[in-house]
Amino acid sequence: MSKLTISKERMFDIIRAPVITEKATMGSEHNQVTFKVPLNASKPEIKAAIEGVFGVKVTAVNTLVAKGKVKRFRGRIGVRNDVKKAIVTLAEGQTIDVTTGV
Repeated sequence: MSKLTISKERMFDIIRAPVITEKATMGSEHNQVTFKVPLNASKPEIKAAIEGVFGVKVTAVNTLVAKGKVKRFRGRIGVRNDVKKAIVTLAEGQTIDVTTGV
């Protein structure tokens, strides 16, 4: 598989924010970190962005798309946006501190 090259701007566009939930922090026991990413980001792009920004070795990228819920506010119906999350598995001994900024 060839190494994907993307620009620095695209790297920072891909990594929107870390997901800090109980389930996401449980993944840190297995060298996993979860990030919010754009809906059009591919797995190779996400891998290249994480390795480029944080300087770590990524072994796997799993993605999921959480569909937006239908919510009502004072009788009016609205729909939340869809959210794509990337669960990134890091190589043994590699870490990313999500509590500090990029």
